[in-house]
Parts: sequence; structure tokens; C-alpha cells
Amino acid sequence: MGEVYLAEDTKLNRKVALKLLPAGSLESETANRRLLREAQSADKLDHPNICGILEVSAADGRNFICMQYVEGETLEARMKRDPPGLSESLAIAIQVADALAEAHGRGTIHRDIKPSNIMVTARGAVKVMDFGLAKLIKQTELVQSEAETEALLSTPGALIGTLPYMSPEQVRGETLDGRSDIFSFGVVLYEMISGQQPFASKSSESRELRGAHAHNC
Repeated sequence: MGEVYLAEDTKLNRKVALKLLPAGSLESETANRRLLREAQSADKLDHPNICGILEVSAADGRNFICMQYVEGETLEARMKRDPPGLSESLAIAIQVADALAEAHGRGTIHRDIKPSNIMVTARGAVKVMDFGLAKLIKQTELVQSEAETEALLSTPGALIGTLPYMSPEQVRGETLDGRSDIFSFGVVLYEMISGQQPFASKSSESRELRGAHAHNC
């Protein structure tokens, strides 16, 4: 979704994370108003397991989001370095579930729950990153790679998320609610415990069929 830098808040003497959005991704006034509105919505989430948004602004023609700095490693990095056991996986899952419950209770969905968006500190505290930010960026083309396909679009009917963790309704570009996050959360939990993704696939069509089958079971 952009470039992230460690920065210093000179007014409050604290470390913060600055996320610079891709140049040209928010050219219109309408897009900038949407950015501010979505960020303000996510900023209302005050929960110990949610990384807070501190400010949304622009400098030198680049839009940026200032977020709470979390010292630790992503769940993705942790699983690659030293996969958590069952008890630790459940401890992480409980904190993620609590964060989702708080956000959904306030009408905010994440849209991109995955291990790289979950930070774990040295003490085992969990922070869910980028709440509400998956809908902030409007791009004219899909971003594709062999590892994952991310379509960070805010227009109706477009994909928002990361394929191996997408719910079937995300793959179909349908309207989402909190249940889509819960589906993605289940995929993350499965991966933590088993060490593999349940719906990993090379194509969105195959992913949709497998996800739809899981919903029917």
C-alpha cells in the first residue's frame, strides 16, 4: 500500500510510523476526502490490540498516514522464524478476535486480515495493523505478483484484500461486512496451528471455488 518509515514526532518526543501512499494514487479531491473520512473512522478505534492512526496529512504532494509505532515483528515473520505452539497461537488469536470484535462493534471492517498485518511484541502483545486502510487507495490497475494479488480499490465490485485469506464474497467483489474478516481470521488461525494455508491457490478462480466449498460445509 505504500512505503513505511520510522519517524520521530518532535512535538511529543515519540517514535511513529509514517506510511506514504503511492504517488498519484489519490489525485482527485474526492479521493482525498475519502482518505480523510476513512482514516478518521479508523482513528476512532481505541483498543489495546489495534494500532492507532495519529494523523492524516500531505507533504510535497504525497499523502501520508502517521500511525502508532509498534516494536516487534509481524506474525508472518514470526511463523517463518519460530512457529508458535498451540497455546501461543490461541493467545494471539484471542487478542486478534478481541480487536475484530471492537472494530465490528463500531462499524469498521478491516478487509485485509493476514499475518503480515498482525504485529506481535516481545511480550506477546498483539497489534492489528491498517484497520480500514485497505479501502483508502484507489488504483486503476490491479497489483499482481506470484506471491499474492492485491487489489486495493475502493470502488464497488472491486477486489480488496490478499487472495489466500480472502472470503468468497471478497473474491466475487461483493459488499462486505464483519463476517468477511472472521473468515480471513479463520484462515490465519488455521495457518498458525497447521503451518500451511488452507486455500492457497495460484488463481482467483480456484480460490473462489475452494472458499465457496468451505462456506457450504
